[in-house]
Amino acid sequence: MEAKPFSQACENNKQVILERIADVFSSSKTVLEIGTGTGQHAVHFARNLPHLTWQPSDHPENHQLCLPWITEAELDNINEPLALDVSAGHWNLPPINGVFSANTAHIMSWPNVEAMFRGVPTKLQQGDAFCLYGPFNYNRQFTSASNQQFDAYLRQQDPAMGIRDIDDLKFLGDANGLELEADFQMPANNRLLVWRRL
Repeated sequence: MEAKPFSQACENNKQVILERIADVFSSSKTVLEIGTGTGQHAVHFARNLPHLTWQPSDHPENHQLCLPWITEAELDNINEPLALDVSAGHWNLPPINGVFSANTAHIMSWPNVEAMFRGVPTKLQQGDAFCLYGPFNYNRQFTSASNQQFDAYLRQQDPAMGIRDIDDLKFLGDANGLELEADFQMPANNRLLVWRRL
């Protein structure tokens, strides 16, 4: 068995996220995860939400990173991971009725964040949810010193990365038929933002 990739952050936050998305996706059938990464979230959510089919996806260069976790879990309700470049004009996906993404908006370039907000609603029906987890700024201010340090670290790695402001994300949502329904406070200065397709 290939060694499984591991994210301590995923391990720390998977249960608190599950408790929120269990309600949000209570009537969903197939949920697309954008940026599946290691696959820890995918396995935890699929195992605990058996009514859902979980559709992992990630950038074409990384989409198979999650396979060791998914293969080992042997769950019937996780599909094979898909290669998804959010900047592609057309997302070639099976039918979905929910989207989840964690810790992606701050590592994507801003044009890719814009592309994600354009693409997501094209795959959702009215009332379907888009959940976005991660650190966000409010009124152009960091919510903690640790987030400010994290942002500086990201921008040092790549100036295109960085923590995004909630007002900019709401603007993108409004422009693409997504209404911000909920903004949940989460541990470690993170939030879970829930949009609904209008």
